[in-house]
Amino acid sequence: MALELRHLRYLLAVAEHGNFTRAAEDLHISQPTLSQQVRQLERTLGVQLLDRTGRTVRLTDAGEAYLHHARRALRDLAAGERAVHDVQDLSRGHLRLAVTPTFTAYLVGPLTAELHSRHPGITLTVEELTQDRIEAGLLADELDLGIAFTGPHLPGVAATALFTETLSLVTGADRAGPDQDRPLPVRELADRQLALLTADFATRAHIDGYFGEHGVRPRIAVEANSVQALTEIVRRTPLATVLPDAIARAHPGLAPVPLSPALPTRTVTLLGRTDAYRSAAARAFARLAREYGGEQPG
Repeated sequence: MALELRHLRYLLAVAEHGNFTRAAEDLHISQPTLSQQVRQLERTLGVQLLDRTGRTVRLTDAGEAYLHHARRALRDLAAGERAVHDVQDLSRGHLRLAVTPTFTAYLVGPLTAELHSRHPGITLTVEELTQDRIEAGLLADELDLGIAFTGPHLPGVAATALFTETLSLVTGADRAGPDQDRPLPVRELADRQLALLTADFATRAHIDGYFGEHGVRPRIAVEANSVQALTEIVRRTPLATVLPDAIARAHPGLAPVPLSPALPTRTVTLLGRTDAYRSAAARAFARLAREYGGEQPG
């Protein structure tokens, strides 16, 4: 029997579901057909790939070894299909992009607007993910590009520096005061109530590290897992927060106040897989991101 792509997909489905019935439903074929096709694959290879004796179907050691290469083959074939359909004149195309959460507040909008203005035929899928999930998605070929912060990065992930991000204390514009450009000593935050992002944000870890280094324990009145919610809270209450300056500049109702010592800067990076095929759409977006980075202050 000649090995066909469907055999790899069938084996992968059974391994993921641990059950022939659910795998068959997912593949929209009958269970007997699925079982027959997997047995044909095992006969062709001359080895048992699945252990069917337990309550769930599991890969044998040989199955684990084989599936590792099968996944990579399917990933490379999918990349090949995208390469065949890639249009170099950018009249059409698709880009799969992921960003860490704070970038949705000030970076995704301008980049998407410019991409659509220059290349309206390119469609875009944007996901908001943590940096570790972005890098895993790039390595699994589930994403084309990511925007996050400089390393350390997983092996196989390539990073290109775009610009330096500066963070400051942020207050409502009507409460900033006449001396808002004068750096505020960080020790004064010990007596101030803050609204901060939750601990699952990389920005929060950056802020907590800064406070810890300077021995300051501010009173945290509100934690939010949404930048938009945080900016609305700060705009409407006496609370202050800590966010990238770019977010404050993008909201007329907010004002950045520098701290002393200043918060450490962060390098924003464009992430991709080292050996990935880079489509025309991905190359166009990368150019836009580098142009945007070159226009940023600092």
